[in-house]
Amino acid sequence: MIRLSLVPVALCVAHSVRAADPPAKIALHFAPSAELAKEFGAYRSPLKFDDGTEVRVAADWPKRRAEIKKYWHDLMGAWPALIEKPKVELGAKEDRDGVTQYKLKIETALGRTVEDAYLLVPPGKGPFPAVVVVFYEADTGIGKGKGPFRDYAIQLAKRGFVALSLGGDPNTYYPTKEKCRIQPLSFHAYEAANCCTALAQMTNVDAKRIGVVGHSYGGKWALFAAALHDGFACGAVSDPGIVFDEKRSNVNYWEPWYLGFDPALEKQRDRGIPNDKNPRTGPYKKLMADGRDLTDLHALLAPRPFFVSGGAEDPPERWAALNHLSAVNKLLGAPHRVAMTNRKMHSPDAEANEALYTWFEWALKK
Repeated sequence: MIRLSLVPVALCVAHSVRAADPPAKIALHFAPSAELAKEFGAYRSPLKFDDGTEVRVAADWPKRRAEIKKYWHDLMGAWPALIEKPKVELGAKEDRDGVTQYKLKIETALGRTVEDAYLLVPPGKGPFPAVVVVFYEADTGIGKGKGPFRDYAIQLAKRGFVALSLGGDPNTYYPTKEKCRIQPLSFHAYEAANCCTALAQMTNVDAKRIGVVGHSYGGKWALFAAALHDGFACGAVSDPGIVFDEKRSNVNYWEPWYLGFDPALEKQRDRGIPNDKNPRTGPYKKLMADGRDLTDLHALLAPRPFFVSGGAEDPPERWAALNHLSAVNKLLGAPHRVAMTNRKMHSPDAEANEALYTWFEWALKK
């Protein structure tokens, strides 16, 4: 196995705010239509403390942000300490039209090594921007897996990004299902955070320019990773369902393998939209009872750029939620941070992906 050259980095830390306007060909995606511009839905404003006090000035935001983060971590289970120097081993090497692809083994949690991963490196010396690409399995990210237009890793590498394509840890529950103490979706976000650190310690990567992206399940994973780990400079998601929506079966955060795991139950809830016979469980149940939604997590991204490649589960009406994030960014003096494209189908297409790649070039390239 080839061992990767690393440089010491204490933490993967967020960086300064971008000032550049978005490029013209995607600029229209940074604002909703006029009819949605002032729509905020029934979502609770992130700019309101839990005691009802409003956040009125930027100086108050760090305290409110810490309050949001504490609430979610307390509910989902606190993360272990991030790994200071994740172990990385490079295996089989392959040339992919000028991109160098390595099979990868990476330490994603103490005692956990994921072998379903690849590292793709563009030609040149760098340091390059980098992106963690998450999905059910890593082959899809490199263009050898499920469906077309989900090969984010190889496409980004061809555009000058180091890309780490990561498949899902088969052991979703940490440390075990019997002793699970972190909701699976939060645990996977923790694993992605350690991948961010691993990339930051590579000599050919700019530690301040690392993003994360995923489609569907990977989109949920990428959202939680970007929101909960400040080391990601930006986050992009493809049609995960960016808010709770019990009218759509695929927006299924209530399932035990996301946010509905209850260790006290002998049998976890059955798959499907919650109802009287198959009720909400775990942290998801409390989130709904408390009137919380993923707008909290969107707000944790501010002022970092956030991109939604919306499809069947994330139609234009999702701007009612994203407008809350824009309000936070406005308070922080950071315009042009939120963008969304829309298509009819759940699966990505060429047009949606071209906008996504253009956005990453704007968000992460100098």
